[in-house]
Amino acid sequence: MGNWVNWLLVIGGIVCVIMELALGALTGFDLALLGASLAVGGGIGLLTGSTKIGLLAAGVLALLYLAVFRSWLKTKLTVKDQASNVDAVVGKTGVVTKRIAVREPGMVKVGAEIWRAELTGGDDVARDAGAVVVVQSVEGVTLRVR
Repeated sequence: MGNWVNWLLVIGGIVCVIMELALGALTGFDLALLGASLAVGGGIGLLTGSTKIGLLAAGVLALLYLAVFRSWLKTKLTVKDQASNVDAVVGKTGVVTKRIAVREPGMVKVGAEIWRAELTGGDDVARDAGAVVVVQSVEGVTLRVR
């Protein structure tokens, strides 16, 4: 075997990185980092002039990534789903600040925010200021409460 094996490692690694970029991080950067391991291992092999060292370096770097850094990287790249803004108030309790009746919207304080609120369909009991309500849904900027 000659230096062509090291060149194959470098070229194969670059191809893996380009494929990762084309896929849009679909593989969670695994392909890019394994490709980088191949390219660096091939580069080390070219610098030392040894195919064995190049293959060994590429293998060690790839195994090191898979065994140690992959799980750490996955935790850093994982996006946690959190309800944001409007979705966050559904199911929460609020306090009526302005009377709510059928076809007569009022105001409700949920957390630190005051919202326009209407009673949900089928609920025809008016809620006076100070009453506790539960947010059922959100329509635009109006809470539907029960």
